[in-house]
Amino acid sequence: MTFAADHAIDRRRLKRRLSAWRIVAILAIAGLAIAGIGRATGVVPGKHVARLVIKGVIVSDLERDRTIADLADDKQVRAVIVHLDTPGGTVVGGERLYRVLRKLSEKKPVVAVMGTTATSAGYMVALGADHMVAGQGSVTGSIGVIMQTADVTKLLETLGIGTEAIKSGALKGQPSPFERMTPEAREASKQVVDDIQGMFVDLVVERRNLSRDVVKVLADGRVYTGRQALEKGLVDELGGEETARSWLKKERGIDEKLPARDVDLDTSTRGLLGLDRAMSWIMSGKTLLSERLTLDGLVSVWHPQ
Repeated sequence: MTFAADHAIDRRRLKRRLSAWRIVAILAIAGLAIAGIGRATGVVPGKHVARLVIKGVIVSDLERDRTIADLADDKQVRAVIVHLDTPGGTVVGGERLYRVLRKLSEKKPVVAVMGTTATSAGYMVALGADHMVAGQGSVTGSIGVIMQTADVTKLLETLGIGTEAIKSGALKGQPSPFERMTPEAREASKQVVDDIQGMFVDLVVERRNLSRDVVKVLADGRVYTGRQALEKGLVDELGGEETARSWLKKERGIDEKLPARDVDLDTSTRGLLGLDRAMSWIMSGKTLLSERLTLDGLVSVWHPQ
């Protein structure tokens, strides 16, 4: 009887130990799952200031825009700081990112901090913030739009190469490097550029509270240092992230001691070891091509060559 009782006690102890280990294992798995979701979505638990980094050439990115939009409903995010280091990019890419930030700012304060460069579409994106901070030596501005082409007809003639195009209209496919630009094609192209330039100017007038006449003078495509941009009313303040945190504290009551946590916007690395990105490059045939060659349509970029 004593042996049976001891055996029963040992079995109960073993079951309790196994149950405890099961609980520990479940909690560990749950923790890893939460951490994995945080890395995949860019959301990190705990009250904090979200830090976004926008760098390189700006193009349309639906996953990036969705990740940013989700911050509006994240109760752990008290504010958003957007670091910009970009020469610009496509007009549509800049416009969409601008509008995502404006929508986000309806629920969370947003501050843009300019790094080395925040020009053209990069400046357009910065306009989406509630407050704009630039370094003294930041290069910004370049408010404008560009449509470029080349005329290689003489080179082709020298090589004895001729081209033909069957078009539905005289302006179809214009401008084209394989045809000399006609006055009509030049005027049509200029109208498109002028229309988008008007949209860009409207954004600056609205967001910077400047008169249209003043903005039209500033928006001749030139770049400005941070110091010049402040003097001309194109930014609000000189400094860096600490300046942004001070403004958030003073104007929005956001504790400066709250941690700032990076939000992962690099959607290309999500997935199994980034294999999705590698496969997309292979399938698109762009493995060795410059990112700039993917720019289609109108661009707002400083030094696009």
